[in-house]
Amino acid sequence: MEAAIQTRGLLSLPTKPIGVRSLLQPSHGLKQRLFAAKPRNLPGFSLSFNGHKKFQTFEPTLHGISISHKERSTEFICKAEPAAASDGAVFGEGDSAAVVASPKIFGVEVATLKKIIPLGLMFFCILFNYTILRDTKDVLVVTAKGSSAEIIPFLKTWVNLPMAIGFMLLYTKLSNVLSKKALFYTVIIPFIVYFGAFGFVMYPLSNYIHPEALADKLLATLGPRFMGPLAILRIWSFCLFYVMAELWGSVVISVLFWGFANQITTVDEAKKFYPLFGLGANVALIFSGRTVKYFSNLRKNLGPGVDGWAVSLKAMMSIVVGMGLAICFLYWWVNRYVPLPTRSKKKKEKPKMGTMESLKFLVSSPYIRDLATLVVAYGISINLVEVTWKSKLKAQFPSPNEYSAFMGDFSTCTGIATFTMMLLSQYVFDKYGWGVAAKITPTVLLLTGVAFFSLILFGGPFAPLVAKLGMTPLLAAVYVGALQNIFSKSAKYSLFDPCKEMAYIPLDEDTKVKGKAAIDVVCNPLGKSGGALIQQFMILSFGSLANSTPYLGMILLVIVTAWLAAAKSLEGQFNSLRSEEELEKEMERASLVKIPVVSQDESGNGSLGESPSSSPEKSAPTNL
Repeated sequence: MEAAIQTRGLLSLPTKPIGVRSLLQPSHGLKQRLFAAKPRNLPGFSLSFNGHKKFQTFEPTLHGISISHKERSTEFICKAEPAAASDGAVFGEGDSAAVVASPKIFGVEVATLKKIIPLGLMFFCILFNYTILRDTKDVLVVTAKGSSAEIIPFLKTWVNLPMAIGFMLLYTKLSNVLSKKALFYTVIIPFIVYFGAFGFVMYPLSNYIHPEALADKLLATLGPRFMGPLAILRIWSFCLFYVMAELWGSVVISVLFWGFANQITTVDEAKKFYPLFGLGANVALIFSGRTVKYFSNLRKNLGPGVDGWAVSLKAMMSIVVGMGLAICFLYWWVNRYVPLPTRSKKKKEKPKMGTMESLKFLVSSPYIRDLATLVVAYGISINLVEVTWKSKLKAQFPSPNEYSAFMGDFSTCTGIATFTMMLLSQYVFDKYGWGVAAKITPTVLLLTGVAFFSLILFGGPFAPLVAKLGMTPLLAAVYVGALQNIFSKSAKYSLFDPCKEMAYIPLDEDTKVKGKAAIDVVCNPLGKSGGALIQQFMILSFGSLANSTPYLGMILLVIVTAWLAAAKSLEGQFNSLRSEEELEKEMERASLVKIPVVSQDESGNGSLGESPSSSPEKSAPTNL
């Protein structure tokens, strides 16, 4: 590229401009310096200007282009000299610079698809298992002999929460001694083994391993008010299944999957694809819901004397084991064939901390506290509404088969609604950003919760209208509660979960690993247990769940308000960390760029040198 640049005012054209031809014929000294030895590879272009005296240089921030100019002459003719690219490609005179673009499919780079597709399949398998386990655990503990729905609050508060805390402590300790790959396999394989053993060994032997005689003797001594706690002892293997199913949601989904996704994706990829991860997952919800309903109906078609629940349980646990092995394979494949993204090297590396030090550090971090508030608030809010709804559901569908079949339909509808919401979520992230997306879930839960509680509290005036629709007030409450849960969970899966996981990405690795363990494993069941404790207190104080419904609605309003305040606070901290990370990456890239400079000495011979772009002395033009 050759050009004569004419300017007015500060720069003017001399009376005898130097010919362009002379620029194409370097002096003997310059030839020796540039062509005597093998030319070195230089990034970008260097511009040399003809003249008779030594001149100074300045470096504008134009992606590595260095411009030199004469001290006295006010007209210059510039010649662009192509330098070798860093990959060894050399562009000759007259050739156009060809930029090698990464191959794309449907506008997405192949390297990105190698991450997104396996992650989507992993999420599909994990959510397929979770739906089967979630729908099965309630049927096991509620319909068992000597048990009832009263066992669930005791399980969540006194069994599930302590086991979750114990797992978090163990996970924190293991994270200090195991690699990430070993930690993943160490955590997920016991789940797979247990669910397989439960379906084929523990449940068939349940009549022999459950201490029913001891439980009956204690119940006769203590009275019927202790039926709930004693049921935990009576059906301890079913209760263990309940807790393991709960931990699958907290551990495998929140800690293992999202921790792995955060490890191999960037924030920009997360904004674009995290909401879409759930598309495959919610297809899993649809199909797993159909699977649960199929096996629920299968039990009704078996002959007398056949334990239909045992038959369907073996089939469903076989599916769970197969999906678990598929998850392990996908994790192995991604680690083997997908490169990890580069993180900022200047990010502060925190030393390994013990268990108590980790807890103190996490509690002292406002960022982690706000994240914990989001998780606990969701757990309490959804539990306040969901338990009230399940009490109506059990009254409407007392049969285990009918209850399980309805839950299968509920899971399918949840999958369809969440699939639709996830298609819209990418638009929400792109148009309105992280903050608005994080506030949608509490808003939806509040509005639908108010509608549900209003129908229960003021059901009398709605009775004639409900009767015209061919429903009883109880059935109407069941359907409205189902819609409330469907909309709340679809908003959680499509917006709340991606927002929560994006918030971990800018953190350093130590805070990310231990923060996720503390928040997702402990705070999630803490929220559910907190809701259960609130309900237990209300029932003891006001006599029944129905009498405490107005107060539960007021508590829901307070919890959601705190949720929204924490989301607003976290939005500012998240944006600040993002800005710092981007600035550090730009500084790292700038520090690695070295700019070639071609100048001329008194005799007219050119000299070639490199000027680092980070030099502050050459950041502005001089002697113009």
